[in-house]
Amino acid sequence: MKVEMKVDYYPGETGEFIKVDEEKCTGCGDCAKFCTRNVWVKDGEIYRPKNLKECAECGACWNICEFDAVIFGEPKGGTGIRFEYG
Repeated sequence: MKVEMKVDYYPGETGEFIKVDEEKCTGCGDCAKFCTRNVWVKDGEIYRPKNLKECAECGACWNICEFDAVIFGEPKGGTGIRFEYG
């Protein structure tokens, strides 16, 4: 599977910096599969970020979601880093 990295920036809000667009989420679970920190959990038919203190701000969940259901903003006190594939 070829994965094309996204490059973008969402201005953060105070509070949660990773959210899910419930209307776009298909429940595929790719966000949880690619998260090495167990941030994402199944909640009904969709996945939600529940363990935000464990997040490494790597953007893997945001990059892997082909449905653009992951909303990744700037973490309060963090950098909101995203990596670019060349």
